[in-house]
Order: sequence, then structure tokens, then C-alpha cells
Amino acid sequence: MSGGFSEILWTAQAGLPLLLLLQGLPLLGAAVVFAFGERSTAVVAGKLFALAELLLCIVVASRIDPLSPVLQLAERFAPLGYHVAVDGVSIVFLLVAALLTFLMTLYGMSRGMISPGRLFAVLLVAEAGLAGMLVTMNVAWFAAFSALELWAVTFLLRRWASSRAETQALARFVQYQAFGWALFVGGCLVLGWSHADATGGRWSFDLFDLAGAAPAGKFQTAAFYLLFYGLAVRTPLFPLHGWLPNMAQHGLIAVAPALMVGVKVGIYGMLRFVLPLTPAAVEYWQPYVVGFAMAGVFFTAALAFQQTNLRRLLAFAVVSHTSLLVIGIFSLHEAGIQGAVLLAANFGLAVTGMWFIVGFVFRRTGTTELGELSGLFERIPFLAIAFLIFGLAIVGMPGTPGFDAAHLILEAAIDSFGALSTVAAALGNVAAAGFLLWAFQRAFLSQGKQGGQDVDRTMPMEYLVCGIALVAMLAIGIFTEPWLHLTETASQALAAPFAR
Repeated sequence: MSGGFSEILWTAQAGLPLLLLLQGLPLLGAAVVFAFGERSTAVVAGKLFALAELLLCIVVASRIDPLSPVLQLAERFAPLGYHVAVDGVSIVFLLVAALLTFLMTLYGMSRGMISPGRLFAVLLVAEAGLAGMLVTMNVAWFAAFSALELWAVTFLLRRWASSRAETQALARFVQYQAFGWALFVGGCLVLGWSHADATGGRWSFDLFDLAGAAPAGKFQTAAFYLLFYGLAVRTPLFPLHGWLPNMAQHGLIAVAPALMVGVKVGIYGMLRFVLPLTPAAVEYWQPYVVGFAMAGVFFTAALAFQQTNLRRLLAFAVVSHTSLLVIGIFSLHEAGIQGAVLLAANFGLAVTGMWFIVGFVFRRTGTTELGELSGLFERIPFLAIAFLIFGLAIVGMPGTPGFDAAHLILEAAIDSFGALSTVAAALGNVAAAGFLLWAFQRAFLSQGKQGGQDVDRTMPMEYLVCGIALVAMLAIGIFTEPWLHLTETASQALAAPFAR
């Protein structure tokens, strides 16, 4: 695997540093927006830079050959360990990250948020971190970009925290994320040490160098543990999800959760680094990882039914469906990996859209307690219908990307784990449908305290934010074939080392 893997990279060397521009444009935008301060030009500049990044991602997507088995548009500067490239899997995550960031700039304005200029600057810094993680071929640079994004999210949570509960949620978020990041960095060091041990003292954190001298024995087991659990905290995967419910309930309503779980960089990190660099450990620990994931589907679904706060309920929905993504990846099957990538895109758009709507509801009512949210459908029917569609998309409604994605994952699960485990995972998805529909009924359809109060009608910017997310999600769902074509070869390459 490794020798050819390294050699053929250069057949796809970039002529233009598009990926460097992809990382640098948000940082330039952040500097410009910060320089404008809180003037109206800062808001306009923030939106324009976010839109420009989205358009640049589309250009990058148009420049790659989805049938090529190699990573493409490669750029390298050896003295700094700078090495970037993309494939079909990277492109899906990059497009989701860019679209969600652009939508977050629109969402920030629709809420009338205080200090939007500073908010947009930090959002662009976070986007730069996301772009860096999604294009780098160096595990150390991945850790560095992850730290940059975590700093941006922490700043957002701290800057707009206004109560003791929010401060406590921030403290728990920092504790979990610092622990997860430290684990990942430990895994990077084990990989570098293993490479030095195999090559006579030369340390490297480059994916291609590490693949050429893959760690063996205890090195590989240690690297797998540290990398996987570091990414599992970030994902978040049961039982390492404790930071998300409090952050969802008390943090910045949509922006921070969208940055952390809308773009599933934890899932991407498993695909890009864990599977290729620790294949023997992945195969050995596969049954245990899948077992925890299946337990997480049911356990967090049960917890979701017990929630009285809509924001916490959505947090447990995130954890439940993240488990399904992990089942797809650790099926070690081409269809499962392809389904996980497509489901991650569907999930990012759907759950972020739901969080946006929760934010719009909170702006009107001042609460997200299910017992106080009733009869909203009559006043904001578009937002109610959008919430329902996003919820159904999460559980795989036909016409959304989740439908084909879930089928691919279940097909791979049958092949890898048998019918019993697959039926269990499918039942977990049914339970998720139950609690999301229950939440919709409680918040939008039932009559109660809120039904008699005057609630503002849907605003034009809210139509725009939710409309774009809906159109993008449904377009991917209806025209799934190009996305499957985009990710097919890259998924085959990731699954090849595990072919039986």
C-alpha cells in the first residue's frame, strides 16, 4: 500500500496553489472584518468573504478527477512540513464547511446579534481552521488547525456567555476538548516516534511518510487508541459526549454547535488518518468500537426522550446519529465508508438547519423548554415545516441524502456484522425518528402556554437561511448520483487495505 501510495501522489501535483488560497482566504477575511470593527462594512465584508470561500470550494471541486485513486491538487513545502491535497471525500466536507459558514453569517444577522463584526471575524478564523484540517496531509498540522478552530469556538462561547450556567458549560467544553486534543497530539507523537524508530531517527508526521513506515505492534495500538479517542471526543461519540448537551443548552444557540458538529471533522480525521495509519489495530478493535456505537444509538435515544429542553434533545440526537456514522466507517467496507461520508453531509446540513430554527424560536419566545413551546405552527409555518423536513432527513427520509446513505451503511453492516446487528442499528434509527417527531409535535403543534401569545412572523432573512439549507440538502438527496460518483473511488481506496 504505502510505497505506491507515496509515489503516485505527484502525478496529481497542483499547478496553482488553490488549497493554500482556500486556507488563507478566511484568515484574510478575518483580518479585514476585524479592521472594520463594528461598522456595517464589517458585516458586508464578512458575508462576502464567506461567500468567496464557498465559491472557491466549488472551483476546487471542479478541478479534481473523481475517478483518480490518488489525492490531487497537492502542494508541499518541506521545511515547514506543509503538505496538502484533496480527494472526493475531502471535497464533500469542504463544501459542507463553506456552506455552513456562509449560512452562519446570515444567521448572525437575522438574530440581530451584538458585535456582529467580531462574530464574523471569529467565524472566518474557525473556517480557516476547518479548511486546514480538511486539506492537510500532516497529522501535526491537523492538530494545529484543530487547536485554532477550538480557540475560535471557545472565544465565541466565552464572549457571548451571560450567565453562570453558560460559564459552567464553557468550562466543561474546554475540559473535554482539551483532553481530546491532548490525546490526539499524543497519537501524533507516537506516530512520529514510530517513524523515527523505523527510519533511523528521522521524525515525520506526513501521511505518506507514515504510511511508508506504518507503526507495528504496541506502537500501532497506542497510536490507534490516542488518535481514535481524541477524535471521538470531538465527534462526539458515546460515551465521550458529555460536553455537547450543556453547550447546546447554554452556549451560543446555533453557531458554536454548528461549528463543532455540523462539519464532522472527527469523522473525517478517522477516515484520513486512523484507517490508513493503524489498519491492524482498526481491524482488531473493530467489534468493540461498533459495539459501543450501537449501544450509543439506543442509550442516547432513550436520553433524548427524557429531555424537556429542545436544545438538549437535539444534542442527544447528534450523539445518536454520530454512532451510525461510526458504524459505517468501521464496517471497513466501501459502501459503509461512502454512506458515512454522504450521511455526514446530510447530517451537517440537517442538524445545523434545526439549530438555526431553534435559535429563531428562542429569539421570539425567550425559551427552548418544550413545556412552554406550543402552537408555533400557526405563526411560523415555514420554520415549522423546515424543522420537520430537517428532522426527517436525519432519519433517512426518501428524497434526502440520508436515505441512500443509511441504505449504504446498512448494506455494509449486513456484510460485515450480519443481520442481527444491522436490525439493531435500524431500530435505533426508528427510535430517533420517534423522539424527533415527538419534539416537533410538542414545540409546534400542541396547544398550550405559548399558543396564546403573539409570536413574530417569519423574517425574510430566516426564509433565506433555512431555504438555502433545505434546497442544498434536497438537491443532494434528489441528485445523489454525482455525489456517489465523487466519493466512490476515494472510498474504495480507504477500504482497500481491509478487503477480505
